[in-house]
Amino acid sequence: MRQDRASPKIEFQDVTKVFGGGAKRMVALDHVNLEIRDGDFVSILGESGCGKTTLLRIAAGLLAASSGRVLMDGVPVTRPGRDIGFVFQQSVLLEWRTVLENILLPIEIFKLKLKDYREKVLDLLKMTGLSEFASHYPIQLSGGMQQRVSIARALIHAPSVLLMDEPFGALDAITREQMNVELLRIWSLSRTTALFITHDIGEAAFLSDRVVVLGSRPGRVKRIFDVDLPRPRLSEHRFDERFTRLCQDMKHAMTV
Repeated sequence: MRQDRASPKIEFQDVTKVFGGGAKRMVALDHVNLEIRDGDFVSILGESGCGKTTLLRIAAGLLAASSGRVLMDGVPVTRPGRDIGFVFQQSVLLEWRTVLENILLPIEIFKLKLKDYREKVLDLLKMTGLSEFASHYPIQLSGGMQQRVSIARALIHAPSVLLMDEPFGALDAITREQMNVELLRIWSLSRTTALFITHDIGEAAFLSDRVVVLGSRPGRVKRIFDVDLPRPRLSEHRFDERFTRLCQDMKHAMTV
């Protein structure tokens, strides 16, 4: 059962993260407060070094906050859980495993029954356009295809939250735009709550229901933008006057 839209799926409560001590003390995040609704696609936008990835890793339970906490469905996140899927900056696929075997890796890690996921993995292969490549190895795939495998792998155990850390940052501009469209198509079918990290203004505007702008270090929420563009999103929406104006407003928010 889906949550009431008024209830936050993810809630950051006064999240602060400090690395090191003494002269080497560095405040990465400073009292971040943020609520993300169930089923929303939210992007965290900011310059390099503003704490975006740190915030995402705290949400995933991969890193502990120095103070404050993250709640998921009202429960504090203290470690990685099965309800979260994570897509890294690089695809981090195991080169000796096929596409199919890479996608099924979380099932093995969580010690679930592989036979219970046969239909699910076939659905994901079809959803991500990889059905013909199930027996291929990562070296045989393009960068965009590798990231599609990593997205399918993150979704195989049906998490309710998908966390993505600049997954298309290493791709060329054309492939990146194509992957943005592909990601939204996949997300529209899975309808997981998505939290996406990027420093690309156009990418954030195109993908999101809301965009959260973080200020430069220490990372603080400077402004939150609602994206008033229809779904499903098409590449043509990038030429919409509302899209252009939104990008200009977000750029201004990042620089003031």
